[in-house]
Amino acid sequence: MSLDGQCAASGSETAVIVATFPMRAGVVFDWHTHPDHQLAWAASGVLTVRTESATWVLPPTRALWIPAGLRHETLSAGVATMRSLYVRPGLCPIDWTAPTPVTASPLLAEFISYLGNPDLDPARRSRAEAVLIDLLEPVTMTTIELRTPIDDRALAVAEGLAAVPADPATLAQWGRRVGASERTLARAFMAETGMGFGKWRTMLRLQAALAELAVGEPVSIVARHVGYESASAFVAAFRRETGITPAVYFRAQSAPAT
Repeated sequence: MSLDGQCAASGSETAVIVATFPMRAGVVFDWHTHPDHQLAWAASGVLTVRTESATWVLPPTRALWIPAGLRHETLSAGVATMRSLYVRPGLCPIDWTAPTPVTASPLLAEFISYLGNPDLDPARRSRAEAVLIDLLEPVTMTTIELRTPIDDRALAVAEGLAAVPADPATLAQWGRRVGASERTLARAFMAETGMGFGKWRTMLRLQAALAELAVGEPVSIVARHVGYESASAFVAAFRRETGITPAVYFRAQSAPAT
């Protein structure tokens, strides 16, 4: 699916446009950009936003500021409702140049709904837009950065693991599947992703786990879904890469940004 054209109304002096997108499980808004800044928020369910170098998993308590022109894709593993704010760069004092998570407080949610009213008169809309901008408070949010290899054979391995993170095949076994030697694949992963295959697969599995953790799936079930034989092994890998355990991951995100 594509979100192209959703900012067509931004030719007016309105600084913020609100759009609502009901999303069935598995819906993907493929890679795209916007001429306006975007604030992506899950009014219900969980959203995943990917850029070329990082992934954010967003429960309803978090939203993500996406700078104008940044290539990204948005998806939902389960049923979700995305409410997106499109903000005209020339009418907004925020100048964040990188994706920035913010707290989606109940007050912010109310202002988003208020600004979604198409009959709001210009004076009230202007005042509400100013308050909404004041409510955007950055928060620290752990992300798992993961680049995708370019080499066709390594890319086939990456796509296979993305589809089935629990696949236990070794790199040599993957090589037989895609028609490349283990050494060739190892070199491609290191050169094109900046990490060895084992590390890359670990990071992919942790990324895959985030959406399930966000909706409250038990760690023991998530661990099996992404290829770990035990919850303790999964927790150890999660702590090693993020510095915290799955049990405190989303709670820890409430800490203020520094």
